[in-house]
Amino acid sequence: MLRKFFVAVPITVLCVGTSTACATKKFVRTSVGEVNEKVDSQGRAIEETQERTRRNEGRISEVETKLANAQIIDPRLHDADGRVVFGATVDLEDKAAGSNVTWQIVGEDEADIKSGKISISSPIARSLIGKYAGDEVEAQTPGGVKRYEIIDVRYE
Repeated sequence: MLRKFFVAVPITVLCVGTSTACATKKFVRTSVGEVNEKVDSQGRAIEETQERTRRNEGRISEVETKLANAQIIDPRLHDADGRVVFGATVDLEDKAAGSNVTWQIVGEDEADIKSGKISISSPIARSLIGKYAGDEVEAQTPGGVKRYEIIDVRYE
């Protein structure tokens, strides 16, 4: 059972009359429980803000490190003799669906499925690396095993 305690808080009220100003003190009773709830709520908000700040600072540090170590790789300068390498654009035939798909193999931070860019660490990219046009590959994806034939390898 929650006990309620009351604290008297002084509030000064100023009254302006026709000829004189009068000041009186009144006391308002405030529930200590309500005050404690407000303090706890503010404390939780501060802790949550500090936690978000720590996460953001960690992410900033991570991005700064990646930028400091970043290298620009121009796929057009690769001399990979038709082999699938990082940066290559690969035309594939999906053996199960009978449809064609084109992927460019990029770094993890650049990957964007909707733009046709897959991460070098993805199952499909890992199965393609080192292969040539005409090769068939299998990739274990979250949706199951995918089978592709490499139609073309370009360096664009």
